[in-house]
Amino acid sequence: MSKTDALLYAKEGIRVNSVHPGFIWTPLVEAMAEASEDGAEAFRKHLVGLHPIGHVGEPEDIAAGVAYLASNDAKFVTGSELVIDGGYTAQ
Repeated sequence: MSKTDALLYAKEGIRVNSVHPGFIWTPLVEAMAEASEDGAEAFRKHLVGLHPIGHVGEPEDIAAGVAYLASNDAKFVTGSELVIDGGYTAQ
């Protein structure tokens, strides 16, 4: 859809991109960790093991990508899918 909409709106000067985050340590994920049978520490350790980069993402990791796409630095970027997942989908 990002690519289709990027082509559709390009002539109007509208850029369309999408952001695809991996596991991000948010209050919701933390609550899931605390509610897990194995406990929060084991839950987080499991999530860390899923990411080749060696840690779970933080909200700031996603915010930085979004800030880039919204900035003038990305004025030539459209139709892109920005994957911010610590290598999770590269496996």
